[in-house]
Amino acid sequence: MNAIRIGLIGTGYMGKAHAIAFQTAAAVFPLSRQIICEMVADITPEQAESQAKLLGFHRSTGDWHDIINDPDIDVVDICAPNHLHKEMALAAIAAGKHVYSEKPLALNAQDAMEMTLAAEQAGIKTLVGFNYTKNPTIQLAKEIIERGEIGEVVHFRGTFNEDYLADANTPFSWRLKRQFSGSGTLGDMGSHIINMAHYLVAPITQVCADLQTVHNTRQIADKPGEVGVVENDDQVHMMVRFTNGAIGTLESSRIAWGRKNGLWLEVTGTKGTLVYDQERLSELQLYTATDASNRQGFRRILTGPEHPDYRHFCVSAGHGLGYNDMKAVEIRDLVEGIAQDAPLWPDFRAACAVNAVCDAVELSHKESRWVSINND
Repeated sequence: MNAIRIGLIGTGYMGKAHAIAFQTAAAVFPLSRQIICEMVADITPEQAESQAKLLGFHRSTGDWHDIINDPDIDVVDICAPNHLHKEMALAAIAAGKHVYSEKPLALNAQDAMEMTLAAEQAGIKTLVGFNYTKNPTIQLAKEIIERGEIGEVVHFRGTFNEDYLADANTPFSWRLKRQFSGSGTLGDMGSHIINMAHYLVAPITQVCADLQTVHNTRQIADKPGEVGVVENDDQVHMMVRFTNGAIGTLESSRIAWGRKNGLWLEVTGTKGTLVYDQERLSELQLYTATDASNRQGFRRILTGPEHPDYRHFCVSAGHGLGYNDMKAVEIRDLVEGIAQDAPLWPDFRAACAVNAVCDAVELSHKESRWVSINND
């Protein structure tokens, strides 16, 4: 295989981000295989054709099954609404194609595990779009933790808050129906901070959580006087316990005015603390208790070419990377994982672990108790 041919399903916000990343990765990284943006599928042939021209794909279709059935397609890239992930992924796996899917992987852990086992049994490479862990700053944080520079991790505090549904007048959408989206901010953004906690600390083993829907109905666009009932959560917070003995708190909200990409985290160890803010995504705050007492304090580290992956984008520190750059790193991992037959992370199994935590959160809220998670 001298080239990897991509079939993209869905050209909305995430589909466009993936398409940009395919082009960027090819320009930035010395890839082992050429990326060919072969075919795009959307809800109508006309929409697909228009988006193919815009996003740089050779062919288009109004039926995603055409991508599955095309023998020239190597990777099926799923950027469709959540409820379609399972059907599309299982079809791609059955056709012997690698799968790159947006998060959340599925509507629940049971479906996610079915997808995981199918891929593993077929020997298919999988990757899920938790791209925030691909940030060189977060990779640096993980390196600092693994080197023991802040000692043994004892606490994780993380949030992912945005305000895209803070306005009660924002119209109803598919994201607010459990049939199509599953959970609300829990699966949409909370899944990111759960995955980040797994990446930096350890698997979550127990949760005690609370969910709330603040805006219970929303106006249906273009239908004056008609409202849709919101079926999932606007905000969630949880206490968690990790397999390594650490504890923590996680929260997410889609109604937090003023928060645009409010992924924020703090990792506390026995010898120091790390603080990261996604809205300042090329900065890391580090406190180490081993410094002289008259020199102690948080110091700001600006990521630069000496940090993982940054040098491929820019030769100077402090210039900063962006959201689409992290997607490009994700694409690099996908291509090299396929080309070198190397493990990918986060794969379906890692994403399934996130789904398991989300399910436990909903059960904890429903029954007002701590819920354990099986990490086997």
